[in-house]
Amino acid sequence: MSATIMTLHWSPRSPFVRKVMIAAHELGLADRLRTVRTVVASGKPNAELMRDNPQSRIPTLVLADGTVLYDSRVICEYLDTLHAGEKLHPASPPERLTALRRQALGDGMLDTLLMWRAEVLRPPANQSIKHMQAWRLKTKVSVDMLEEESDALAASRFSIGHIALGTALGYIDFRFPELAWRDRHPRLKAWHDGFAARPSVRATEPVDEP
Repeated sequence: MSATIMTLHWSPRSPFVRKVMIAAHELGLADRLRTVRTVVASGKPNAELMRDNPQSRIPTLVLADGTVLYDSRVICEYLDTLHAGEKLHPASPPERLTALRRQALGDGMLDTLLMWRAEVLRPPANQSIKHMQAWRLKTKVSVDMLEEESDALAASRFSIGHIALGTALGYIDFRFPELAWRDRHPRLKAWHDGFAARPSVRATEPVDEP
């Protein structure tokens, strides 16, 4: 296996970047990623980043030969091909489908939370109460569903689905601590406490800096 260094457009507060970094640590590949601090904003595209990703979004991974990969799902699956150990993406159903479904839920939760966060940052007079109520409901129902699935989540082999869901719950803690989701979801709390103790997760704690 080549030890070629790859460049990752990175931010210390992006949950999708964190998802990639958790995967990289789990796979023993973190030292092969050269992280480049990249600032993105929906209202101000990053011209330099757009040379690699025309959508001006992170994470974006640039391989040594110039090949560019995005988004987090594509990057994580690529990283999973670079090692000979146990894969984060199971090869066969039903395990594979379960992992991918969990990843889709975690990523969907993050999409919802990021839209909610952007709305919160708008001037109060311009905020859409209707949309924020919808995002709150989607988040609540998702966490409720995960409480019901938490025993199966804990019993199954660690996968990309666990990373996506754990990252989403961590982002609630980071940006919406007032939701206090642990208070009503004891089994999910127990699972997430174990997730949060993993070295890969501890090494990628989000930081709210410019």
